Amino acid sequence: MCSTFHFAGLSLYFEDGHDDLDDFGFDDYGSECDGIRITAFLDAGQDNLTPLGRLEKYAFSENVFNRQIVARGLLDVLREFSDNENDFISVMETVARMSEDGEPTVRAELMEQVPNIAMFLHESQPNFPAAFSRYLVPIVVRYLTDPNNQVRKTSQAALLVLLEQGLICKGDVESKVCPVLLDLTEPSSDDDYKIEAVAIMCKLVTMLSRDTVEQLLLLRFCELCSDARLFQVRKVCAANFGEFCSIVGQDATEKLLMSKFFDLCSDSLWGIRKACAECFMIVSNSTSPGVRRSKLSPLFISLISDQSRWVRQAAFQSLGRFISTFANPSSTGLYFREDGTLLEPSPCPASSTRCSTNGPTERPPQANQDGRSTPSLESMSRGASSADSAHTPPRERREGLACHHSNPAPPAAAHGRSKETEHTDDNFNSFHYWRPPLPDISEELEILKAEAPRGQPGRVTEGGAGSQIQKVLDCLQPHMDDPDVQAQVQVLSAALKAAQLESQTEAEGPSDSQPPEVGDGVESSPGGKTTELSDEPPSQQAGEPAPTGEQEHTQNVIPQPLLDQYLSMTDPARAQTVDTEIAKHCAFSLPGVALTLGRQNWHCLKDTYETLATDVQWKVRRTLAFSIHELAVILGDQLTAADLVPIFNGFLKDLDEVRIGVLKHLYDFLKLLHAEKRREYLYQLQEFMVTDNSRNWRFRYELAEQLILIIELYGHYDVFDYLRQIALTLCSDKVSEVRWISYKLVVEILQKMYACGAHDLGLNFINELVVRFCHCPKWVGRQAFAFICQVRTEDCMPMDQFAQHLLPSLLSLSSDPVANVRVLVAKALRQSVMEKAYFKEPGSAYSDELEETVTALQADKDRDVCFFASLDPSRALMDTAALI
Repeated sequence: MCSTFHFAGLSLYFEDGHDDLDDFGFDDYGSECDGIRITAFLDAGQDNLTPLGRLEKYAFSENVFNRQIVARGLLDVLREFSDNENDFISVMETVARMSEDGEPTVRAELMEQVPNIAMFLHESQPNFPAAFSRYLVPIVVRYLTDPNNQVRKTSQAALLVLLEQGLICKGDVESKVCPVLLDLTEPSSDDDYKIEAVAIMCKLVTMLSRDTVEQLLLLRFCELCSDARLFQVRKVCAANFGEFCSIVGQDATEKLLMSKFFDLCSDSLWGIRKACAECFMIVSNSTSPGVRRSKLSPLFISLISDQSRWVRQAAFQSLGRFISTFANPSSTGLYFREDGTLLEPSPCPASSTRCSTNGPTERPPQANQDGRSTPSLESMSRGASSADSAHTPPRERREGLACHHSNPAPPAAAHGRSKETEHTDDNFNSFHYWRPPLPDISEELEILKAEAPRGQPGRVTEGGAGSQIQKVLDCLQPHMDDPDVQAQVQVLSAALKAAQLESQTEAEGPSDSQPPEVGDGVESSPGGKTTELSDEPPSQQAGEPAPTGEQEHTQNVIPQPLLDQYLSMTDPARAQTVDTEIAKHCAFSLPGVALTLGRQNWHCLKDTYETLATDVQWKVRRTLAFSIHELAVILGDQLTAADLVPIFNGFLKDLDEVRIGVLKHLYDFLKLLHAEKRREYLYQLQEFMVTDNSRNWRFRYELAEQLILIIELYGHYDVFDYLRQIALTLCSDKVSEVRWISYKLVVEILQKMYACGAHDLGLNFINELVVRFCHCPKWVGRQAFAFICQVRTEDCMPMDQFAQHLLPSLLSLSSDPVANVRVLVAKALRQSVMEKAYFKEPGSAYSDELEETVTALQADKDRDVCFFASLDPSRALMDTAALI
């Protein structure tokens, strides 16, 4: 055999002591000898050397190829000597000596094996606890300064793998790795070494603890950001600036890093400014709201107005992400589940049943591990990001459109609340999860009304109500970061000014022109206008007058210039001068911007959203279609019905590339609508059966998956009248994947019937299944019937109903001529029937027939049928997917 020949040839070569392996080189063996054992040189030969001696001989052979072979096979060598500690230590000492080989290819081969060797040592740590730290870590660190470029690159890659896998202890990183990186980044260091060291240090920082970064690397990083000689160093620092900020936190970012970031954003090279624009969101997340608003916002405006088109392009792509850092969860009232789904806390907990027309109730929000209460916008626009991943830049996909907000962690009391308390405490308020509650001003407002002059309850005086208003304003000052508080302060400030002005007018005496009388709850304002006193902030909800003129895009959540620039992204001129896909970036980040502004400021984005929804580029409309369900959660039911439903209906009639976006989240959108509005879509579900390309079977597969979820949103009569026909049509699809998922849909519909007590509808459906599938002339139909019986669960229908209406037809298929049908019959009988106590009771009408059928299947000529008929029911359940 080839392998035997080559083993013998290799051994003969070593035994004869030749130093030329070219005649028996591995490259000459061909692909048939891929399984050759590299460590064959350790086998006993004519040299009378021990395996360790043979290793020593060839590890330091004069022939370079011999040394390469030894380096390449080190992992296998260690395995062979791992039983004896003394031999193992000898091998490790040999490796340490080999690391000093003068041939770069040998050193590179050795370094490529280090991660595998480290993993082996990690698994064998009880026997060799300090071997890796003592022998291999010094090699990795030394190779970082190797004169050969290939060796250095290999050591850098190995170091990152070791850190990612947690194979280097913290002590070794601090005492061995970081000092070398600091030496290589000294001002006097060689340029090539310095650039490489900066890159590896920036990658290293994300794998280290905060204390290690602050103590060892932070100050050096600040120096490197100002490197005036090497623009490559500044560019690497700019590209990784956000990672440093996120690791060291807010204090260090504002005290040490912020000034460096300003310098990099105004660097003379456009590539460095572009890198700053790309990481702007992460930097913003690491600053306080005040710094974000007063310093970072003007800085970002300068980048978005940069003279370089590439910088402006990067800035516009990051604009939505930067805006999302202004998000305040306390004002949105929304929270995220662990899977990234955006939800609104239910006002009252309710259990979910199969007959319910509403979705399940989720538990109240909880903060993330880092104390931030608003997770990434990528999770909110998951569908859009996954669907457009092929067209999205890698950094954008990696960062997502994150809207982490640097709010402090929730109070300990909120964390300590149990799930039971969350659902039973009548005083529970998810608002308190994000910050301490605002002061209650209801009593002060009552005092305002009580102290108003008689006959004019809304009027206030300086001596009484004016002072009370001022007290309330003083109480609200610590909470001015919240947009809701800002709106409330504006209302109270206006009332205070009106009170002071009126008091001044009354002191001067009555004027010739008296303002008209006002009723309860109304005050007089300058100019004779009347304003209503209210303890609620002004709202822009549906049903109220829409803002006009200058108020159309006015809000106080984010700096207005940022919003103006964002709204300009739909301007065709931007596409010509900045980026042809700028509208797509605008659409991608719109849910995050809408969440940041809150539903009370939806009027600022409504026109922009409608413009994007009618964009000529289908990619823009597709992006909106994938995220419209999340936007509906943000806006609430009233705004959704008024502004999103018409656009949703338009997407339903769009190209398949757009329709798939709404289809993938059809359940998520429909569950947000009122029951009457939701029922209107029953007539349109059938339209999803028609696609632009009939071979687009994944479209129909997705429809079946969504219908399984949608069943719970409708009553059993609607399910029977509308969804049943779609399910049966999908069960006859030409593609097997669509058919199998449709069979599960049929079972879910059957469960719906019996769970809601609609036994008559369930029986009609069963009869239809028997006629359509059990008596189907095609074997795939009969197999489908057996599968439906197999996945039927005990809560689907009573066992007596199953025995009476489904079991006889299932037993009739036990003698089907097609083995694939009999296999599923065997599995159904063993898994869903035989273990049920109902059929084991004495006198059961089908117990004898069942035993006979199973016995016959166990003696079937087909091996698979015999196997599943004899298999334990629990094993049969585990092997279901294998057959399908």
